[in-house]
Amino acid sequence: MFERLSKRLSVRSAIVWIASALLIAAAVWWLMPGGLTTSAQKGPPAGFMPPVPVKIEPARVQDLDLYLRGLGTVTAFNTVTVRSRVQGELIEVLFKEGEQVKEDQLLAKIDPRSFEVALEQALGQQQQNESQYQNAKRDLQRYQALRKQDSIAPQMLDTQAALVSKFEGQLKSDLAAVNNARLQLDYTRITAPIAGRLGLRRVDAGNLIDANDPLGLVVITQTQPIAVLFTLAENDLPAVRGPLLAGQKLSVLAYDRADQIQLAQGELVTIDNQIDVSTGTVKLKAQFDNATDSLFPNQFVNVRMKVSTIKDALTIPAGALMQGNQGAFVYVILSDDTVAVRPVKIAARSGDRVAVTAGVQVDERVVLEGTDRLRAGAKVRVIGGSEARGGRSSAAGAANDASSKGLPGVNATTNRP
Repeated sequence: MFERLSKRLSVRSAIVWIASALLIAAAVWWLMPGGLTTSAQKGPPAGFMPPVPVKIEPARVQDLDLYLRGLGTVTAFNTVTVRSRVQGELIEVLFKEGEQVKEDQLLAKIDPRSFEVALEQALGQQQQNESQYQNAKRDLQRYQALRKQDSIAPQMLDTQAALVSKFEGQLKSDLAAVNNARLQLDYTRITAPIAGRLGLRRVDAGNLIDANDPLGLVVITQTQPIAVLFTLAENDLPAVRGPLLAGQKLSVLAYDRADQIQLAQGELVTIDNQIDVSTGTVKLKAQFDNATDSLFPNQFVNVRMKVSTIKDALTIPAGALMQGNQGAFVYVILSDDTVAVRPVKIAARSGDRVAVTAGVQVDERVVLEGTDRLRAGAKVRVIGGSEARGGRSSAAGAANDASSKGLPGVNATTNRP
């Protein structure tokens, strides 16, 4: 019995050892380079780097407009609160809120009856004194004739002459009273002192209004033309004063709060006479026709002012410019589709273009996107953007390119030593 049991245990042990050996052999074969892992390989062989996908744009020659940017506030050239100059009942309002009015346009009427009565009274007093003056004047002529005949004393002649002078003074006072009464009657017709846009009505017809009421009847703001007050850093002042003193008209563009939509185009009018020492900025004033009322008083705007133009500048995209320990550089694609690192010297920036004076030649392709995985000598594969050569642009072509890319839409500054 014991012999049978020992034989069974020996058979089982042999089976376990054989199974373990097979499992170990299978695992070794699986992990070997010639096993399944070799057939499942998907990556490149060791030491092989695939071409880096990049987007490029060629360097090209074009006229580059330089802009200065600032923050501004739209300001009406004139703002007037229309008030009544006389007290009375407002009987008629002849304007609509928000409409454009012309200078001297009739806006409202005040009950004129009491002022008409005052005018008639002044005219009556003037007529009465005129009659007395004419009578005294005739008496003076008689006294002068009698005095020549030595029929009256000289004192009577002098008294009559003084009486005539008195009535002459009264007539002047009566004339002033009549003119004042007419003026008060004219004040019952309230007219627009300037041309502009009306605000909201503050008094309704039927109310009794006082002379020079602080609230007034309505506010008129002159919006055509309109002004924009904006600030620039004091370091930018020479770039503005030079062209302005030379008689050049500097173009000014006004953009919305998001700095995306152009609202209006105008020109610089003047520069403030001092620099704000607390902020290191100077105020400037620009004028806009504002024919479409795109600018509104007290509106916040972003201002871009064209100060100069670099003719035939060699430009590259601003997005291609990189910064390193040695300064600015770009990745240039060579004829064999490898990358070279080129240090560049920057002359000016404007919008999404950068003018360079060294490091890049006309038509050379610079990398615009995909620079994060590049190094000198790396292979690249151009995707997306055009590979067309830029070459020398005509003035019109450069202007169209600047317009389509929104050159004045990005911060533009000139390099200074």
